[in-house]
Amino acid sequence: MKIEFTNLNVAEIKADLLVFGHYLNEKKPQGKLAELDQVLDGAISDLIQQGDITGKAKETVLIHTFGKIPASRVLVIGLGNYDQFDQDLIREVAAIAVKQGIKVKAKRIASCPFGINHPNVHEHHVTHSFAEGAVLAAYHFEGYRSEKEEHHQIEFIQLMADQVSEELEYGIECGTAYGLGTNLARDLVNSPGNLMTPTKMAEKAVEIARRYGMEYEVLGKEEMERLGMGGLLAVAQGSDQPPKMIVIKYRGREKWDEVLGFVGKGLTFDSGGISLKPAANMDEMKTDMAGGAAVLGAMEAIGRLRPKVNIVAVIPSTENLPSGKAYKPGDVIRTMSGKTIEVLNTDAEGRLILADGITYAKKLGATRIIDLATLTGAILVALGTVTTGAFTNDPAFLEDFKKSAKKAGEKIWQLPTFDEYKEQIKSQIADLKNTGGRNAGSITAALFLDAFAEDTPWIHLDIAGTAFTSKETPTTPKGATGVMVRSLVQIAKHYGKHGMK
Repeated sequence: MKIEFTNLNVAEIKADLLVFGHYLNEKKPQGKLAELDQVLDGAISDLIQQGDITGKAKETVLIHTFGKIPASRVLVIGLGNYDQFDQDLIREVAAIAVKQGIKVKAKRIASCPFGINHPNVHEHHVTHSFAEGAVLAAYHFEGYRSEKEEHHQIEFIQLMADQVSEELEYGIECGTAYGLGTNLARDLVNSPGNLMTPTKMAEKAVEIARRYGMEYEVLGKEEMERLGMGGLLAVAQGSDQPPKMIVIKYRGREKWDEVLGFVGKGLTFDSGGISLKPAANMDEMKTDMAGGAAVLGAMEAIGRLRPKVNIVAVIPSTENLPSGKAYKPGDVIRTMSGKTIEVLNTDAEGRLILADGITYAKKLGATRIIDLATLTGAILVALGTVTTGAFTNDPAFLEDFKKSAKKAGEKIWQLPTFDEYKEQIKSQIADLKNTGGRNAGSITAALFLDAFAEDTPWIHLDIAGTAFTSKETPTTPKGATGVMVRSLVQIAKHYGKHGMK
């Protein structure tokens, strides 16, 4: 799908669907919609007067033009209250326009850029949010049916603009990159565990790195053993699939001193190991690599946009399966950091592989770290499927990330990391135990990771509730959401512009 500008007037545009916005309580059409109204002999004004077009946010009215103009259909989308209009609504209404275009099998759409010249929205975000919403809405996972399901694709979207600035052009580039990065993560998470193994995940990482000229390395079992990555190796013991420690380095600055670390859990299938999960819904555990997928999606977008920031992406990847070789409750393992862990539950495995991932990111130069993981069921109890849980040892760092997440339209909420919670993960025979029990489960899991971040500024994002959805929205289909890709790219752009000190 290509997004470009056109300066043709509405009566000249050859499109299958023309799209316009209308604010709540506007008594007559404005701007480009008023031009269309003249061409259609006042039909839009009549529909407004009759109450068919109200401007209520996200409400749609589809109108046939009956050959009066080259475009066969017109879609009017409600933009809600003028004073409350923002870039999040642009993203949603653009997605609605694309969904409607797919429904009517349009190949070409022409749309007004919603919010142009609106005081609440910078012109860059007008086109950024539009392109992002359009790309997200167009996502479709092909699946593996022998007879492919027909899915209509939109080929072109033209944005109607009399003048085009660099900010508007760059907005399309950014929004497209954010959307494509998110969709890549969705594809990875939606893929079944037999086809998205640690090896396949590593291959995808190498493909991204090569495409954008980034450095990369993929560590195998022997290299992990030399480096003492006991957390990742312990979890991998029960599987015949070889584990991988995946690394991508993006150099946006000459000096490798300030380095942003992204660490993503890449558990490509999680049975719970010896502490076996219930059979019901275990198929969903193919999604346990959503943190790693988000990191790869972010690196895809970063490769396209080239922000002036250094990034090291680290993804520890394995399966967690029961077998005669599997690690067991009661085992004590030594991680790359030298810290020892008493294993109480083999289904608390994500924190073990992330412990080595965080340590390795620090070894590779990360001066700030964001880790992402479908880590705990407890976060679902706390925040449901709407909000990602956030934890930190550096409030200023988290404030930067909160602002980035807000710009990206993704919801996060900070949970506490008081020292008193650390008592729950103290072991009598090792430095830590890998579960602190039922109470405050998400907090104690985060504090476990904090022990490996140590003095490095660190944010942990628990995406167990937000990485997958059973409810479709305009921007998100059922299945993998690609959550936090856009926020990671946004924080990278922020530090690329303002620096990390």
